[in-house]
Amino acid sequence: MHNIWGYNSSVSEFILLGFSRNSQTNVILFNIFLFLYLFTLMGNGLIVTLIQLDSRLHTPMYFFLCVLSMLDMSYVTTTVPQMLVHLICQKKTISYARCVAQMCIFLVLGITEGWLCSVMAYDRYVAICHPLRYKVIMNPWLCRAMVVFCGLWGVSCSLVYTVFTMRLPYCGPNEVNHFFCEVPAVLKLACADTSLNDRVDFILGFILLLVPLSFILASYVCIFATILKIRSAQGRLKAFSTCASHITVVTMFCGPAMFMYMNPGANASPERDKKLALFYNVISAFLNPIIYSLRNKDVKRAFLKMTGWGKYPE
Repeated sequence: MHNIWGYNSSVSEFILLGFSRNSQTNVILFNIFLFLYLFTLMGNGLIVTLIQLDSRLHTPMYFFLCVLSMLDMSYVTTTVPQMLVHLICQKKTISYARCVAQMCIFLVLGITEGWLCSVMAYDRYVAICHPLRYKVIMNPWLCRAMVVFCGLWGVSCSLVYTVFTMRLPYCGPNEVNHFFCEVPAVLKLACADTSLNDRVDFILGFILLLVPLSFILASYVCIFATILKIRSAQGRLKAFSTCASHITVVTMFCGPAMFMYMNPGANASPERDKKLALFYNVISAFLNPIIYSLRNKDVKRAFLKMTGWGKYPE
C-alpha cells in the first residue's frame, strides 16, 4: 500500500509497546497516570479560571501563564488518554493516520510551548529591567502577536518534522517502543536510510531548543545584572522570586526535550527516551500549576477570593 505521502508502505497500523507487558504493573501505572492527568487538568484549569475571573491578574505575565496552562492541558490530552486505554486493554494499536495526527499535534504544542517560554523570559526582562516602560512595551497587541507567532512557528516546524518522518516507507515490524507516536521512536521502524532525518532533527532541534534557550539565557543575564544593582535585600529577593518559577519550568521542559531531539537516532535508548518524554510531556505539565501557585501570592489571593475560604493580605 501507499502511505499518505505517496511512498510504498506495508504498515497500516502501529503497536505501541508502552512501559510494561506485566498486567499488574500496568494497573499500578494506570492509577498513577490517571491521577497525574486529572490533577494536571484541574490544576491548569484552575489557573486559567483564576486569571480570567480576577481583574488583578489581567497583566502580560498572567496572560502568558494562561496560555501556558492551556497548552499543558492540550499537551497531555494528546498522549495520556490513549496511554491509559492501552494500559488496561489488550489491544495497543494505533492506525497510521492517527499516529501521524498525534505526532503532528504533539509537536505543534511542544514547539509552541518551548518558544512561549522565551516570550515569558522577555516579559520578565522588560518588567525588571525597564519597569517604567513595561506597560507601554508589553501592550496587549504585542502580547497577542507573540503568542500567535509561537503558534504559527509550532505548526510550520511540526509539519517539517512529521513530513520528513512519515514520508519514509514502513515495511514492518510495526511495534513502536514508546507510549505514543513520537518522531525518534517511529523513525526506528523505517525500512530506509534515516541519516537525512537525523540531520534534519538535529538542525531543527538546534533552532527550536537552543535558539529560545539562548534568548532565555540572555534575558536572565540582564535580569540578574539588574537585580544585583538593587540595594535592599528584600527588593532583590522580590525581583528574583518573580523569575524563579519560570526558571524551574524552563529547566524541566527544555532540558529533557533537548536530550531527546538533539541525539542521533543510533545513539538513542528506547527506555531512556520514554522516561524523558514522560518528564517533559506529563510531569512538567503536572508540576507547572504547583510551581506557579505555591510561589505566587497573586494566584493564592485570587484563589482565596474566588473560594471565600479566607483573606489573603494585600
